[in-house]
Amino acid sequence: MNHEFAFSGADFSRVRGLIAAYAGISLHERKENMVYNRLARRLRATGTGSFREYLDWVEQPGSDERERFVNALTTNLTAFFREPHHFDMLVALARSRRGTRLKVWSSACSTGEEPYSAAIALREAGLGGEITATDVDTEALATARRGVYRMQALEEAGLERLQPHFLKGTGANASLARVRPEVCATVHFASRNLLGGDWPANERFDAVFCRNVMIYFDRATQQQVLERIARVLRPGGLLFLGHSESCAASHPSFRFFGKTTYERRDG
Repeated sequence: MNHEFAFSGADFSRVRGLIAAYAGISLHERKENMVYNRLARRLRATGTGSFREYLDWVEQPGSDERERFVNALTTNLTAFFREPHHFDMLVALARSRRGTRLKVWSSACSTGEEPYSAAIALREAGLGGEITATDVDTEALATARRGVYRMQALEEAGLERLQPHFLKGTGANASLARVRPEVCATVHFASRNLLGGDWPANERFDAVFCRNVMIYFDRATQQQVLERIARVLRPGGLLFLGHSESCAASHPSFRFFGKTTYERRDG
């Protein structure tokens, strides 16, 4: 394949090492074309002439491009009420703990559809909740904080269900909808790297969403992240993973609870 920019095996290996160091992501060796396509956009946007020059820039101490490098390689495929059984389980958990305000962590919230779905599910059930939503991708977080989505995304998830929780745009914004303020008030966004040192020691959650994240980590890193989640998840709390993730099955702090869901053991 003819590329606009030369992209050698050494360049690809260097990218894999950097994204592993900065975000803990273990890129598969078959992701070379994906990496080229995403980073080539940054080379064009910044007027950088080669991958070597670009990666030198990323590696500079205090580089303002490092964050954009991580953002470019972060996958943000998400949707409202994706894997709906998780939200049914969340509501059931909240009902079992009636009288307490459920604390939920969406640990890779991307552009916000997941935490807003959790907030909406709890509101529909007449239950209170507080959602902490974090991600390593600062651009995705900015979108999440705005809370503005295309009507098409709502229609695909079931417009009849979602419409009461959104304000439809008018005029030039007729194709857009904004999350209602009362829903936004229950969701708090922050930047966080799952492998970073910025986990407040006093955090405790009743449920944690960590979906379609573990697939980017090697086994040792998966177990490290699970250990950290176990420390902040209350006994009896639920961990929701992606449909292709089963790494918690072998961790001593968790037991299988249901479809891609694990319960925090006591102790």
